[in-house]
Amino acid sequence: MSELPGIVVNGASGRMGQMLIKLVRENPGARLVGALEREGHEWVGADLGAAMGGADLGVTVTDDPLEAMSKAQAVIDFTAPAATVPLAGIAAQARAVHVIGTTGLNEDDLAKLDAAARHATIIRAGNMSFGVNLLTRITRMVSEALDTDFDIEIVEAHHKHKVDAPSGTALMLGEAAAEGRGVRLSDVEDRARDGITGEREEGHIGFSAVRGGDIVGEHDVIFAGPGERLILRHVATDRAIFARGAVKAALWGIGQKPGAYDMMDVLGL
Repeated sequence: MSELPGIVVNGASGRMGQMLIKLVRENPGARLVGALEREGHEWVGADLGAAMGGADLGVTVTDDPLEAMSKAQAVIDFTAPAATVPLAGIAAQARAVHVIGTTGLNEDDLAKLDAAARHATIIRAGNMSFGVNLLTRITRMVSEALDTDFDIEIVEAHHKHKVDAPSGTALMLGEAAAEGRGVRLSDVEDRARDGITGEREEGHIGFSAVRGGDIVGEHDVIFAGPGERLILRHVATDRAIFARGAVKAALWGIGQKPGAYDMMDVLGL
């Protein structure tokens, strides 16, 4: 049992954190060796199992990443940019794979993650589900096949507690569509429309965000052309799909050379 890869979960108290803890513990090829929370959180210092309302697990929640990763080969991180970016440097020091599902990262954040990836294995994706990553590949293929007579719109829906928009998945799909056309997303994206905006600019990629209720995640990529529309869609009904992908990524990353990877690499796409 002690030879199994050790995994740490960052943001242990969150919905995704608790889902990850459950799936790591159920995975016969991994063991949970650490749980991280922010400084001052009420779970810090408590046994993880007791903090989650169950029996003790023998894992103490800590706010010290180096302590948490002392026996780990990987850390899974679905938190916030302010926590994820500094953790990347610490994970690199610990030679631990850093699996990142955090969204809302800006260009400066991404540059820092790229710097950390020179010394460690970082696997980052706006969405860890297998289905979404297949959708991303298909989106690029369709975008490459269709010319700018087909307008591209990405519509996403999430629960009311989501704090960033467009979602990381929507941006991932937008990047794929832009790559298919050989352009930079930042040059052609329309993230919001309000008021008298004028006609839609040819070749641009539009985004729309819906927030409400307990929607887990829905993404449509619409290719709207003269007389026809092609709609590619993914609907998530269980948050566990993201956690399963992240655990798979963590185990895949152990033994890989330092560098920046994504779920396409993990899935062999």
